Amino acid sequence: MRKFLKTNWLYLAGGVLVLILYFLRLYHLTILPVFADEAIYIRWAQIMKAEETLRFLPLSDGKQPLFMWVTIPVMKMFSDPLYAGRFVSVMSGFGTLVGVTFLSWLLFKSKKVALAAAFIYAVSPFTFFFDRLALVDSMLSMFGVWTFIFAYLAITRERWDFAMLAGFALGGAWLTKSSALFFALMIPVLWIFSSWKKGTKNIFSRTIKLIGLTLPIIIIGYGMYNILRLGPNFSQIAKRNLDYVWPLSRLLTSPLDPLKPFLDRSREWLWMMGPFGLFVTWVLGYFLNYKKYWKELAALSVWFLAPIIIQSEFAKVLTARYILFSIPYMIIIAASVFIKENKTWTKILAVVIAFLIAQSLIFNQSLLNDPQKANLPRSERSGYLEEWTAGYGIREIAESFKSDGKGGYPIANVKAGEKIVIGTEGFFGTLPDGLQMYLNNQPQVLVIGVGLDFDKLPQPLVDSKESGNKTYLVVNRSRFHKAPEDLGLTIISEYPKAVTPDGSRDALLLMEVTNDKETSK
Repeated sequence: MRKFLKTNWLYLAGGVLVLILYFLRLYHLTILPVFADEAIYIRWAQIMKAEETLRFLPLSDGKQPLFMWVTIPVMKMFSDPLYAGRFVSVMSGFGTLVGVTFLSWLLFKSKKVALAAAFIYAVSPFTFFFDRLALVDSMLSMFGVWTFIFAYLAITRERWDFAMLAGFALGGAWLTKSSALFFALMIPVLWIFSSWKKGTKNIFSRTIKLIGLTLPIIIIGYGMYNILRLGPNFSQIAKRNLDYVWPLSRLLTSPLDPLKPFLDRSREWLWMMGPFGLFVTWVLGYFLNYKKYWKELAALSVWFLAPIIIQSEFAKVLTARYILFSIPYMIIIAASVFIKENKTWTKILAVVIAFLIAQSLIFNQSLLNDPQKANLPRSERSGYLEEWTAGYGIREIAESFKSDGKGGYPIANVKAGEKIVIGTEGFFGTLPDGLQMYLNNQPQVLVIGVGLDFDKLPQPLVDSKESGNKTYLVVNRSRFHKAPEDLGLTIISEYPKAVTPDGSRDALLLMEVTNDKETSK
């Protein structure tokens, strides 16, 4: 043991530091307000937890349910539903961290590379940001890395048990998100690691052998995916997928649109959130290792770049989280610079890595304590901090409607059997799902979506007020263009979002329906 500690103390200390850095993700985990898709996923998990017959509820919107299934038992551990959902992503990210570390060692047989990859993954703002959100992408990334690992082992060692494990990992990815199709299509790239011999007969027999190892992976993965046929609306997955991608014919009619702008946007995300120090080490990884490790670099490059290029060409919408599952392979290439046994290079690389880590920690410190100060790309800042998708004020409003257990509410005291009715803009998304998520165990509070047209007070709120219920409306100021008093509304409170580049600032408004005569006009 002493000998082991003496020779490996640096790696052990580094591993402990990586774990500490990684688990900083749990600090202030809910400081960022709930995002639109987070509200939807967590609300689905709550409904599925309450009603066993609805365990396939996400299929109604063409989404796979594995993330919600995992969130259900975690909700028993934490009272805050947002924390529970985000905790699932943190643990998924940890699975990716372990996978990145193991895959780095597997490909390059270097403890230094494995430790460097773990460090970069732990501190990179890109992974740090998305591992703290209750979205399916961290779980997809985890299953992707382990699909690569087990498929690599199956191909290089010609073992069926590893092929089966790869199939289970691929199945998990397919039960998480349709983007798992990329993993299935990229598995044959790993054939380059097989022992190829010259001669037509040898090549043919080797190809048959590799097909025999790959087919079980695809069959098991697709078989797990078909479990979803047990639920209703399975066909919605294929239909909803068409809402996000252009047909193949677009390659012939508009090959550079949206390819060029989306590739440029992806470069911006990686440059700002990589951060750009990762770009430097990524390029150096090719420069230093292309001769000896060309197979490893080629495979990792395909798994990193192919999904980004294909999505840029065919996706109707592309956001940073859609390329999260590609980032681990970029990180491993970047970490491979530490294979080079040269004192001069080691010193230079140490400076580059130190700069990368320092830049990342400064970025992450903002995310932990004041997300509005974080240097997020414009597209991400607007969605998570500025627009209607950012759930500023939802938690505070929900708290004001929670019972104290004695029939009292901070905003409205209601008697037994009476209702508090809260209308919200929209029918799906940040509102009303965000409020319903926090008010899940408040039977006297009813949250309903009332649409986006507020030329007059929505009829459900008129009816509620006339029935004697305490009635409220929650809406974003940017979507409410009337004077509240003209609709018989009184503003109780407002919760500002982040400031936009033009200096404007949206806010979430909580208004009470107060004037019977005017509300019925």
